[in-house]
Amino acid sequence: MSAIYSKRLFLQPNPEVAREIAGLDAKRDCQRIIHLLTAYEFPWDFQRALELALFYTYGSATVAKVLNATGQFSKSGQKRYDDTRLLMTHIMDSGWDGEIGSRAIERVNKSHGHYRIAQDDFLFVLWTFIEFPIRWTTHYGKRPMTPHEQQAWFHFWAGLGERMNLTGIPESKHAYDLWVDKYKRKTFVPNDDSAQVAAATIAIFEGWLPPVLRGKASPVIYSLFDNDLPFLNAVKAPVPPRYVRPVLEKALRAYARLRRHVVTGPYPVLPDSPRNRTYGSRPYQIEDLRPEPLGKKEARQG
Repeated sequence: MSAIYSKRLFLQPNPEVAREIAGLDAKRDCQRIIHLLTAYEFPWDFQRALELALFYTYGSATVAKVLNATGQFSKSGQKRYDDTRLLMTHIMDSGWDGEIGSRAIERVNKSHGHYRIAQDDFLFVLWTFIEFPIRWTTHYGKRPMTPHEQQAWFHFWAGLGERMNLTGIPESKHAYDLWVDKYKRKTFVPNDDSAQVAAATIAIFEGWLPPVLRGKASPVIYSLFDNDLPFLNAVKAPVPPRYVRPVLEKALRAYARLRRHVVTGPYPVLPDSPRNRTYGSRPYQIEDLRPEPLGKKEARQG
């Protein structure tokens, strides 16, 4: 039976988690490693990183066209955000072989089956899930992911891609990066779909803030991409003021220093913590984490 860890002295991270990770095989044991990283080591970091990953997918004109055509970002943006976060965190928490994780993968595949999505677009989105947590922890995490953890992270998402019936997944992170560079040169072009989906998503983020801060989210979010002009141009976003990123980075790194020594929330962090805004304390079924129009369509199909 897998170990469950507790905080040290009621508020400190447990070093036994990192020790277990280091003793596991990066490929064979990647599901266990990702559970430990998600539940104990980087829950806050990974949530932020995957938000940025999904946001970055809007830079692709072909991805954004599919997303914008659904109308879900403008009509039911918060639900779509919560459904996506819950599905991904359940997969990371349970793994592909876990009962909940396998149901979540089935739900993802069934939802995607309603749309015509190019293989290259799937591969690009999968790459963002690999890239952004590594990038985030390197710059803003309580510590960088180790090379061993990064390798396990790659194998986990590559394995998920296989279970989504994707083909042509590059065999290494380096090869994947080279593939994505070519993909972006073709698809990161200024277009209305990318701009509209990005604006709708920023509206979701602003809805979480007190009224006095609404309207301030856009330059903060875009400051994290201010060295990626092709992305900013694709979503038709202005380059944010130069002072924003240094201020944001100081705040993020200060919080990271605190989290090296203090765990302020639950331990382990489970998919339903923090509580999502769509369902709150109400129970939900993995199979119902889908856009409402798909639910109606699937009900008619029996």
